[in-house]
Amino acid sequence: MTLLTLETFFRITGLFLLGVAWRIARDRTHATRWGSAAFWAVLAVIFGAGKSLPSEVVGGLVVLLVILAAVRQVAPSPVTGPDPVQLERESNRLGNRLLGPVLLVPAVAVIGGFALAGWQVGGVTLVEAKPVSQIALGLGCVAAVAWALRLTRERPVAALDEGGRLLQLISWTVILPQMLAALGGIFARAGVGEVIAQLVAAALPVQFPLVAVLAYCAGMVVFTVLLGNAFAAFPIMTLGIGLPFIVQAHHGNPAIMGTLGMLAGYCGTLVTPMAANFNIVPMRLLELPGDFAVIRAQAPFAIAIWIFNVAVMYACVYRF
Repeated sequence: MTLLTLETFFRITGLFLLGVAWRIARDRTHATRWGSAAFWAVLAVIFGAGKSLPSEVVGGLVVLLVILAAVRQVAPSPVTGPDPVQLERESNRLGNRLLGPVLLVPAVAVIGGFALAGWQVGGVTLVEAKPVSQIALGLGCVAAVAWALRLTRERPVAALDEGGRLLQLISWTVILPQMLAALGGIFARAGVGEVIAQLVAAALPVQFPLVAVLAYCAGMVVFTVLLGNAFAAFPIMTLGIGLPFIVQAHHGNPAIMGTLGMLAGYCGTLVTPMAANFNIVPMRLLELPGDFAVIRAQAPFAIAIWIFNVAVMYACVYRF
């Protein structure tokens, strides 16, 4: 028997999302309250009971989430955040103690990741061994919320209200990284890499080592922009261009190719709205005008870093 599993924290997340949906459904001032409530309620079901549901049902629920977002039925609540004057007053009162809950999360995650694995009491395993790092992170978040509530003297419902408000500001982009990662896996399973290899071989003179490097690094950027994640683009581009042309045809070093290829992919992360957790979510959380301000600021650096990666890869991958 195992006391704490990763599913425990999925269920806690599901309950939180269900609370957010319930709050939205009761808000008569919300312009799209039923669509927004349905979105968070469906996501709550996926988190809370997704593993016990048939994969076809979960897939249908994911499609429903996409439809709700596509028809613009997911929007933040019109309720404003806390009063800035009150926030400043509380900030001055609490001072550096506010950093305590923030620092507790990584502290518990790191210590728990090393210390919790394998603990048993009376034949009961305290923590599931394989995802112990994720479980420790979840414990850190729960402990941080409890500490923050005690520190600020707020009721537990404040965590639901303020957490729900921030979650609604992020809106549907909160599920974008997971969906794009799943899309990358589907592409890899469908053999997209092999098709890309055939197209590249037919369209580009990859018999030249420099062209192979350029094709690989450019492909990493393009697919990262489309998928929003260099990790999702990596298997597709490596199987389609990197291994057949750089490693097998020109005897390049696979370790150097893979390392610099990922760095080239990160250049795509800097310039795509699909990488919502990096480029869109911070703007929403800070409530700043213009979702693409971060991308515009990062674009020149992305171009310069990509050129540098190509030069270093060409200089090193065939010589070491």
